[in-house]
Amino acid sequence: MAKTGFQDMTKSIFIDGAAGTTGLEITQRLSGRSEFTLIALDEARRKDVSARREAMNDADFVILCLPDEAVNDAAAMVTSAHTAIIDASSVNRVSAGWTYGFPELNAAQREAIAAAKRVSNPGCYPTGFLALLAPLVAAGMLPGDWPYTVNALSGYSGGGKAMIARFQEAGNIAARGYGYDLAHKHLPEMQKYAGLSHPPLFAPTVVNAFRGMIAEIPLPLAVMPGAAQADNLRLALSRHYAGSPIIKVQDAVMPAELLMLNGVEGRDDLQIYVAASNDGQSARLIAMLDNLGKGASGAAVQNLNIMAGLEETAGLRLMALNDDA
Repeated sequence: MAKTGFQDMTKSIFIDGAAGTTGLEITQRLSGRSEFTLIALDEARRKDVSARREAMNDADFVILCLPDEAVNDAAAMVTSAHTAIIDASSVNRVSAGWTYGFPELNAAQREAIAAAKRVSNPGCYPTGFLALLAPLVAAGMLPGDWPYTVNALSGYSGGGKAMIARFQEAGNIAARGYGYDLAHKHLPEMQKYAGLSHPPLFAPTVVNAFRGMIAEIPLPLAVMPGAAQADNLRLALSRHYAGSPIIKVQDAVMPAELLMLNGVEGRDDLQIYVAASNDGQSARLIAMLDNLGKGASGAAVQNLNIMAGLEETAGLRLMALNDDA
C-alpha cells in the first residue's frame, strides 16, 4: 500500500472516495503539508473492499467522500481504535455517536471535535444558515419558534460529478430550482443545530457557476416576538465570531450588490452581512461562502487540523476581511 505526497509525516490519512470532487479538493489542501501522509490505492484496488478496509485501519484518519448510501458500510469497516473518521456525506450529521463538525457553532464545539473519533462535516447550505442564525437564537436575540425561511444559491459543483456533467454538457442551464417536496435532506441538521422548534422553509437553487454559495434568511423584525434590532444582531454576530480567522462579519455599510463570480479560486472563509431597512422593520442575514470550501473540503481539513491538534487554518485558503469576490 503506497504512501504518497509528503515528507516527514506524522499522521496518515486515507480518503475513501478520493477521486470525487470533495476528495480531490481535500487532497489539494493537504498538498505540501509535512504533518500528513496520504495512503493511496491505485486504480485497480480503489474499489476493492479488502484493500479499502486495510487502508482504513492502517490510517490515523479516514475521510469518507462517498455517496450517502455507501457511507455507513464504509464506516463499519473501521475497527481499529486509533482511527478517527470524518464523514463528508449527509448521512451522520444528526446521528448519535457522531460529533457535528462546525467548530464555530458554539463555545464547546471545537473542543468536542478535538476529542471526537467520528466527526460529520456540515452540509454546505446548513453551514451558511447556521452561521447566520444559530448564535442569535442561542443568545435569545431571535425566537427559536419562528417559521424561518432560507433562500440559497449554489454553484453546480455541489451536486457531484453527475450535476457537473449536466451543467457543462447542456450549456444552456441558467438556474435549477429543486427541493419542491419541501423535504430536503439538510433540514434536520438546520433545525437541530439552530435550536428551532420547526424546520425552516428551504428554497435552494443551483446556478450556472462552478463554485460559490449565497444563503439568505429574511427577517420581518417588526412582527417577530422578542427580536432584536438589526444593529444588535450584527453586533452579536461580530462578538460571536470575534477572533475567528474563517468567519467574518462585515461592517454596517452594505455594498450595493453582492456578486458570486465565475472563474474564482477556491476559498475556505465565510462572509456574513446584515442588511436592514431604513425604518428597522426588516432585515436580511446573508452568508457568502464557497460550497466546496467552508461548505465541504475546507471544513473537512479544518476539522482534521483540530482533531490532529494542529493549527486550525493550516492548508486553508483564506481571503482578506473585506474581499467579497
